Amino acid sequence: MTQGDRSTGFGLASKLLAIGSVFLLLALASIGLTLWVTWQLEGGAAAVNEAGRMRMRSYQLALTVSQIDHQAGAIRVSDLKGRLDAFDDTLELLRSGDPARPLSVPWDPDTSARFQAIELDWRGLRQQVLLAADGQSVPPGFVHHVDSFVGSIDAFVSAIETHLARWTALLHTFQLAMMALAVLSALALLYVGHVVVLDPVTRLQAALRRIQEGAFDTRVTVTARDEMGALADGFNSMAENLQTLYGTLEAKVREKTAGLEIKQQRLSALYEVAAFVARADTLEELAQGFAKQMRRIAHADAVAIRWSDEANERYVLLASDCLPQVMAQEEHCLHSGDCHCGSIVEGTREGRLRVIPILDSNVATPQGQMGFDHCVRAGYATLVSVPLGLHQRVLGEVDLFYRGEPVLTDEERGLFEALASHLAGAMESLRTAALDREAAVANERQLLAQELHDSIAQSLVFLKIQMQLLRDAMTRHDEQAVAVTLDELDTGVKESYSDVRELLLHFRVRTHAEDLEPALRETLSKFEHQTGLISHLSILGQGLPLPADVQIQVLHIVQEALSNVRKHAQAHQVWVEVQTAPAWLITVRDDGKGFDMPSGPPDDTHVGMRIMRERASRIGAAVSVQSGPGGTLIELKLPATSSLTKNSTPIETN
Repeated sequence: MTQGDRSTGFGLASKLLAIGSVFLLLALASIGLTLWVTWQLEGGAAAVNEAGRMRMRSYQLALTVSQIDHQAGAIRVSDLKGRLDAFDDTLELLRSGDPARPLSVPWDPDTSARFQAIELDWRGLRQQVLLAADGQSVPPGFVHHVDSFVGSIDAFVSAIETHLARWTALLHTFQLAMMALAVLSALALLYVGHVVVLDPVTRLQAALRRIQEGAFDTRVTVTARDEMGALADGFNSMAENLQTLYGTLEAKVREKTAGLEIKQQRLSALYEVAAFVARADTLEELAQGFAKQMRRIAHADAVAIRWSDEANERYVLLASDCLPQVMAQEEHCLHSGDCHCGSIVEGTREGRLRVIPILDSNVATPQGQMGFDHCVRAGYATLVSVPLGLHQRVLGEVDLFYRGEPVLTDEERGLFEALASHLAGAMESLRTAALDREAAVANERQLLAQELHDSIAQSLVFLKIQMQLLRDAMTRHDEQAVAVTLDELDTGVKESYSDVRELLLHFRVRTHAEDLEPALRETLSKFEHQTGLISHLSILGQGLPLPADVQIQVLHIVQEALSNVRKHAQAHQVWVEVQTAPAWLITVRDDGKGFDMPSGPPDDTHVGMRIMRERASRIGAAVSVQSGPGGTLIELKLPATSSLTKNSTPIETN
């Protein structure tokens, strides 16, 4: 039975409402009957009280009549008539009843006959009392008549009490019936609740426990066409779905586990290749190691890695693994189009992998000739070509040779292309690093050539001139001129020697890993040893360390400033101060003679300043000079550390 079929029956709320309505109506009816019987009992009790009051009034009336005989003058006749009227009112009240009190006589044949007897006796007794009130003598049987009237009242009261006893018994019956109805209602509600709610819920709980224990074939049978039936249908549907899912769960788990293992292997392969290409120092080491790892990852029978020139016209074999020696020799250099190895086809520049069946006679080279002779002789059946693409440029390709026919999934194709991309990036990084090193060496050699030209070359020109003057003086046999020229030559040789030593000292000084202070102290120590001047070094602040290439440029600028002090300042002391925060500021100050700022420094000092400014511009710094009779101050201001990191270029010094 479906949920739609169950919806046509009475719902659980409707059933409970119907049962509750029935018991409510029965309870209201019982309560109404009980209230009605109680009302009757109250009215009958009031009637009994009123009838008993008539009995007392009868004796009072008899006493009053007897007093008329002895004290006729003392008793007013009007009082006697008032008592008669009160008696008449009481009889009328008993006959009609009073709903407000309440007062009502439970009329039945017995009480009606008794009340008629009372009325008949009262009419006779009332005539006798009226005669006595008119002054006549009281009849001889008056007292007996009063006793008979009182007896009629007692009989009437007894009849009412008998009727009330029956109503009381009926009230007790109703009360017992209400108690029984309450008990039956509770039992019925409990039974209905058990059948309609508790039993289905208990069965659902038991079924849930069996489901938790793994019994997915458990079903719940509820025939009621209500919410519990719909809930049972839903539970059965859920259990059926669980049973179906559990039946295929193990297969799905195995499938997912296998997929995760494959992905883990691919990630591991990518990690291994990325770590290897990051460690490789040379192109040959990179290509050979990659070929071995690629053959293992791709499960290929042989691997060849080919490098291509910028025009993609030649493909040179860089490295191979398990490739026959004959093939390696004959295919060491392939021209584009000679074979499917080393050929550009549509899509390769976007890094698309190609699977080429070697033994298929329908597959030909771009010129229409078969180009697989070497591969066929070696027993290979399939070639997988993965281009080494980087920035829309083909750097070469990776050729995978198979003796069978591999079936590559999209994930495997993506893995091979990602590995080839790692190799292409590493090859380009090696090339860029080599170019950077070449540029760094060339730049440093240019600076070295400038310093040699501006120092030693000038000194050698001076010595050459002095040699010519010496020859002329010797030809003239001018001994005084010879002596002067020899002194000039001696001075020039000493100056050149000092310049050479200074250059050697400058280019042998290396910076440390992060701290510039040891290199500065070493430079000042050598300066003191060379010149005999006193030097002072102070470093203030706790700033970030400078990059290594920036440190070497700063050190060379300080050395050039010290060289100018040695040559021209005629100073006694030198102060080098370094401020590291908020930005690096290096000052070199001496107590020498200085120079005139408007006229500019001497020529060789001017050359030194130009070299310092060129070095400072490389790292984005600025050099300023202040000079006067009290000495010269050179300031080197560096930008923020982040800017230094961006602007610095690697420099090698030896």
